[in-house]
Amino acid sequence: MDHHIHIIGGGLAGSEAAWQLARAGFSVRLSEMRGSGEMTPAHQTDSLAELVCSNSFRSDDATKNAVGLLHQEMRDLDSLVMAQAHEARVPAGSALAVDRDIFSARVTQALSAHPGITIVRERVDTLPLSGPTIVATGPLTAAPLAETIGAATGMDALAFFDAIAPIVYRDSVDMSICWMQSRWDKVGPDGDGKDYINCPMDKAQYDAFVQGLLDGEKTEFKQWEKDTPYFEGCMPIEVMASRGTETLRHGPMKPVGLDNPRTGRWPYAVVQLRQDNALGTLWNMVGFQTKLKHGAQVELFRTIPGLERAEFARLGGLHRNTFIQSPKLLDPTLRLKSAPHIRFAGQMTGCEGYVESSAIGLLAARFAIAELTGRPLAPPPVTTAMGALLSHVTGGADAETFQPMNVNFGLFPPPEGKVRKNQRKEAYTARARTDFSEWIRAQGLLETA
Repeated sequence: MDHHIHIIGGGLAGSEAAWQLARAGFSVRLSEMRGSGEMTPAHQTDSLAELVCSNSFRSDDATKNAVGLLHQEMRDLDSLVMAQAHEARVPAGSALAVDRDIFSARVTQALSAHPGITIVRERVDTLPLSGPTIVATGPLTAAPLAETIGAATGMDALAFFDAIAPIVYRDSVDMSICWMQSRWDKVGPDGDGKDYINCPMDKAQYDAFVQGLLDGEKTEFKQWEKDTPYFEGCMPIEVMASRGTETLRHGPMKPVGLDNPRTGRWPYAVVQLRQDNALGTLWNMVGFQTKLKHGAQVELFRTIPGLERAEFARLGGLHRNTFIQSPKLLDPTLRLKSAPHIRFAGQMTGCEGYVESSAIGLLAARFAIAELTGRPLAPPPVTTAMGALLSHVTGGADAETFQPMNVNFGLFPPPEGKVRKNQRKEAYTARARTDFSEWIRAQGLLETA
């Protein structure tokens, strides 16, 4: 064996894991199917860590938000994903959004340049029978490997659908109708309170739009897909619309905190566009993931005020997502109980989101480093973002009803004592920062962070 550890999958989790292991002095074979003549239904390039859905890593606020807290904890452990996201960021208020092409190019370059990492463009069809391995093939694992994983785990993989939002060319948006503003004029690190394009709707326009969503021609599922559920955090907009006329006005189309400068008032509803690349030429429709057929998308989305002449760089789509029953199958360090030389990481473990997938990849690598060096590593405390997410994946949820989950404060134990409702988020994050710092110190991770 010409490497210390084999990582299968060059997405966010696999890329993060490879970086962590190589930085610790271990040689890594990173196998990535894309670039070998193979492609997935959702990817468009062979770049490592390609973002196929949103370009947002969500809130970067580490004082009041669970995912922002996760950002900070990953930075504390020398995360490649967070470092390159910072370098590729685009204005998005208090969120961390990136130019997806710059981001994946930077990750690819960093891993390609590291002497401890060998990137091999190959499709791996079976789980290795021996040798330390991290499987991070993501939600679109190729069928042969997925079947092998199913055989190794003794059960079929669970599945759900993940939907992709459309991207609009900026110069095709009518700014005589739309305006630039972040909700409540909130200013991010690189913004000015005007990070989103807002397309206003009156009641008649909104009602007609909702009806169009309900009536529009949808992608039909194959027979084997019909029982696959949606993930609540990436629900197609037409599915949300089917839950009630007002659902979208309280979700991605809510108008609160957005003052139309032409009326001085909040519109009845609003469609927001968020910058998708550093040049500012591409903007994605926030929350508009959809399974409408492409023709129906163009026809309906051009009824949105300001988008009557919109040109689309990418239309929405839908792909099938797979994950294993991690609470039943994995130990607290992400090892497969039936084959402990194998660890799983990323979305296949049942976490959801770019940051969460990367964090589980980081933890899988750190556990592998500890095992390879003979220095046991205790999991991070459940009071931290990483610990709470890991606990959900490896035992904090019922295996039989286990579903993908973004990091959120509901995964954390409640703060001790009486805490006012408006101070709970700060209490969660303050406790987490203290406990995470102590965990890093106690585990001897400072010299490797």
